[in-house]
Amino acid sequence: MSSVSQIPTTFRRNKEECHGLVRVLSLLSCLGSTLNDDVLGLIVFKADLQDPKANLISWNEDDNSCCTWVGVKCNPITNRVYELVLDGFSLSGRIGRGILQLQFLTKLSLSNNNFTGSINPSLAHLESLQVIDLSDNNLSGPIPDEIFQQCGSLREISLARNKLSGQIPDSLSSCSTLAAVNFSSNQLSGPLPTGIWSLNGLGSLDLSDNLLEGEISKGIDGLHNLTEISLRNNRFTGQLPDNIEGCLLLKLLDFSKNSLSGKLPDSLQKLTMCSSLSLHGNSLMGELPEWIGEMRSLETLDLSANGFSGRIPVSLGNLKLLKVVNFSKNVFTGSLPDSMINCKSLLAMDFSQNLLTGNFPAWTFTLRLQKIPLSKNRLVGIIEHPSSTSMDASYQNLQVLDLSNNAISGEIPFEIGVFSSLRLFNMSRNSLGGVIPASVGELKAICVLDLSSNRLNGSIPSEIGGAVSLKELRLDNNFLAGKIPTQIEKCSSLTSLILSQNNLIGPIPAAIANLINLQTVDLSLNNLTGSLPKQLANLPHLLFFNVSYNHLQGELPAGSFFNTITPSSVSGNPSLCGSAVNRSCPAIVPKPIVLNPNSSSDSSVAGSFSPNLRHKKIILSISALIAIGAAAFIALGVVSVTVLNFRVRSSTSRSAATLTLSVGDDFSSSPTSDANSGKLVMFSGDPDFSAGAHALLNKDCELGRGGFGAVYRTVLQDGRPVAIKKLTVSSLVKSQEDFEREVKKLGKIQHPNLVALEGYYWTPSLQLLIYEFVSGGSLYKHLHEGQGGNFLSWHERFSIIVGTAKSLVHLHQKNTIHYNLKSSNVLIDSSGEPKVGDFGLARLLPMLDRYVLSSKIQSALGYMAPEFACQTVKITEKCDVYGFGVLLLEVVTGRQPVEYMEDDVVVLSDMVRGALEEGKVEECIDGRLQGNFPPEEAIPMIKLGLICTSQVPSNRPDMGEVVNILELIRCPSDGQEELE
Repeated sequence: MSSVSQIPTTFRRNKEECHGLVRVLSLLSCLGSTLNDDVLGLIVFKADLQDPKANLISWNEDDNSCCTWVGVKCNPITNRVYELVLDGFSLSGRIGRGILQLQFLTKLSLSNNNFTGSINPSLAHLESLQVIDLSDNNLSGPIPDEIFQQCGSLREISLARNKLSGQIPDSLSSCSTLAAVNFSSNQLSGPLPTGIWSLNGLGSLDLSDNLLEGEISKGIDGLHNLTEISLRNNRFTGQLPDNIEGCLLLKLLDFSKNSLSGKLPDSLQKLTMCSSLSLHGNSLMGELPEWIGEMRSLETLDLSANGFSGRIPVSLGNLKLLKVVNFSKNVFTGSLPDSMINCKSLLAMDFSQNLLTGNFPAWTFTLRLQKIPLSKNRLVGIIEHPSSTSMDASYQNLQVLDLSNNAISGEIPFEIGVFSSLRLFNMSRNSLGGVIPASVGELKAICVLDLSSNRLNGSIPSEIGGAVSLKELRLDNNFLAGKIPTQIEKCSSLTSLILSQNNLIGPIPAAIANLINLQTVDLSLNNLTGSLPKQLANLPHLLFFNVSYNHLQGELPAGSFFNTITPSSVSGNPSLCGSAVNRSCPAIVPKPIVLNPNSSSDSSVAGSFSPNLRHKKIILSISALIAIGAAAFIALGVVSVTVLNFRVRSSTSRSAATLTLSVGDDFSSSPTSDANSGKLVMFSGDPDFSAGAHALLNKDCELGRGGFGAVYRTVLQDGRPVAIKKLTVSSLVKSQEDFEREVKKLGKIQHPNLVALEGYYWTPSLQLLIYEFVSGGSLYKHLHEGQGGNFLSWHERFSIIVGTAKSLVHLHQKNTIHYNLKSSNVLIDSSGEPKVGDFGLARLLPMLDRYVLSSKIQSALGYMAPEFACQTVKITEKCDVYGFGVLLLEVVTGRQPVEYMEDDVVVLSDMVRGALEEGKVEECIDGRLQGNFPPEEAIPMIKLGLICTSQVPSNRPDMGEVVNILELIRCPSDGQEELE
């Protein structure tokens, strides 16, 4: 019996926690009972664990017996523990040595917990163990070789779904009593131990989802008792074993998702008891032999994603028990054999992505199929009306019907509504004509309805509102006419509404704004009229909205998504106005009252009025006088506003042309106090600014527009060019004192990689910022508008990134956040050096309101850090780091931060991150570089960009750290490891 001195070290260090255990040991020394070895062992085992749900509360150290404890079973004769089953108890910690006290234990099952650490090799000392189940935990390290060296009577072992690594021990082959081995879903590597095929008693072997490699041994025929074998999702190569006929009891064979090649061996036909054969995702080829129909026990047959060719065997119809058949992603030709009508048990068949021809098989509707994917083939013909087939209860079974990308013609059956369980109906990219039947509204379970790219005409039926489960509706690229039905608001689950490239007319229903789950809306290339419902701005999940090339008019909705909408999404609507289309909305002026000049009574008529009529005439005259007075008042107001506008414009033009100079070497110069002149302050020099006044009214001199105003190029009298930003007055409601204080702070920020602010001009109606002129154009133009071979080299791109990073370091040292970093705000000077402009303009806003700020820099879509959308997260310099990360990826890839494809939105950082995870990151680098870049610089640069675009601000480096990393990247042999 164990003594106190043998208590594990952890307990000796924590005597206060283990006083109960010492008491138990003292009791044992007095009683001398072997029964308490089990109590002791379980109490020590429990002490190593965390039990957050108190599942082991019944385990009491004061008990003389543990046979009533939860999870414990004892032999009724010996009262010794023979089973310990604690599956799903939410336990964590390590599997301690206390378990070794249970010398008569035959079953140890601790699955579905959170045990960590390595597997204790001492488990081999429990010679009575028959079942070990440690699956679904977080165990790591190798599988101990010792477990199988003294495995005694071990029959079943499962270590599935852990984090085990290393090779499968060769000693496994010494456990001749093993009947079931499951090491699936780990990180085991290397070849299979050759002795594994000598385990004659093995009935189940699951090594799936690991990193195992090599060839599958031909010795598999020695496993005469094998009923299930799964080697799925490993790295096995070579051919399928051709002597598998020795496994006559085999019911399940899964070698899918490996790199196996060659043809199907004839030995497979001997497996007459096999019910599941899965070989998908390999490189198998050749024609499918007719003997496949002799495997009459097959219920699942999956040969998808291989290179099989030829016709589908007619013998497939012999498989009366077949429930699932998947031949997708091969190169099968010919038509589907009519013999398959005999497969009465069939629930799902997938022949998509082949080269099948012939008519759509009408017999598919006679079976009780749940899924019919036949997309991406060459099928022709029509879909027969359900009423013309011998269908019965199979109406209610069908859930997926995908016939997209074929050449099917005719019309959609008007009885389509009888498929009451249909969840996905995809007929896109065919040659269907006719109208959309009203019975689609009877598809109560439909989630995806895709009829795009056909020749459908007529209107969208109002009954569509009956499809209450609809999430995705795609009717684009047809000839649909009429209005968008308001009943669509009943489809409350709708996330995607794609109706582009049709002939739809009328207004966009305001009811669409009630679809609060909408994420994607595309109504482009139609003939829609009217204005955009303002309520659309309330859609909380909207990610994409395109109404380009219609006849819409009026003001765009304001707020939320529409503050950052791209101009291309609303282009082609000449009468739309708003910041996104760079077109101001006209002021609303009351319509003048127009009086009929003939309304005054004719004298000849007046003389014939009766007294009652004369009374009415007097009343009418008074009303007319009131109307005339009101009209005169309104007209006077209109004239006054017009005069004021004219005076303001004249003042603006005159002030730009006759600026009173106040020039000094510092910011203390006092400008003129002339009330008719604005205040001009130049921070250095003595130029005549009036020479460039014409530029403010000359569109030819405009360089570009942004959220804070337009920029013009002009030349001072001394011949020096400058850039003048004419600020949007509505953006800046600060007082003159606040405006000047903030601008002077910006003027003091000087750096070789920042565009210098040289002065400003102020009037209540006109505010100008005067910058140095940078001649090389913007980085955006160099990346996305370059012609021919005129594009940036890798060296130039690297220098631009480094210079931009250094400019941000300087800004942050001056406690200034840029807020609006993007490629169009990075200018290139004549020597190729970057100069960052538009920094700190958010300071000129009356308050740093996220909504206002985001509306001012809406053109920076894709560069804005996610914290702009969260009111509880503080805006810091890390938002500039995020924008820099996006800019870095843009420079390296040559792609824009957000790109709108035909049916998708590609976010640059997400795309690059996905490519990195797939090991294809070099494919993201700008193709124009044609390999003229060092991968040892490019790949770390991309990794740095992804680090900078972390969703969590605290995970991003500061710009000083970014500069240091960039300098290390330039010497990859010394510093590349920093990014690995």
